[in-house]
Amino acid sequence: MDRRIIEVVAAVIFDGPKILVTQRGSGSMAGRWEFPGGKIEPGETKQQALKREIMEELGIIISADSFLLTIEYDYPEFHLVMHCYKCTILFGAPRLLTHSAAKWVTPQEFEEINWLPADIQVVDYLKKQLL
Repeated sequence: MDRRIIEVVAAVIFDGPKILVTQRGSGSMAGRWEFPGGKIEPGETKQQALKREIMEELGIIISADSFLLTIEYDYPEFHLVMHCYKCTILFGAPRLLTHSAAKWVTPQEFEEINWLPADIQVVDYLKKQLL
């Protein structure tokens, strides 16, 4: 059986020691938390996709400062490939355009969050890097 592969980008947006996390507002994963981002469109670079998705989801302009890691995760419906970048906000304040909530958290607060399964790998990586 050929599994559908979905390739996405995710922004790990820093503001000092805090990182922006967002809560899914709809779909089968509604209520779970993630690093914001989305699908790469045909013809886009990963950085272009990241900037577009964050503008669409949060209404802010970001810079993709550095690549962090790529994780792969098997959901029941598809195989996810997620490229994560360390980002900073260049302009604007986050607005909830597609998510039900957003908050700034420190790595020490990661354990209190009900993450999407794929994002747990990113959380583990960040904890090793930052704590």
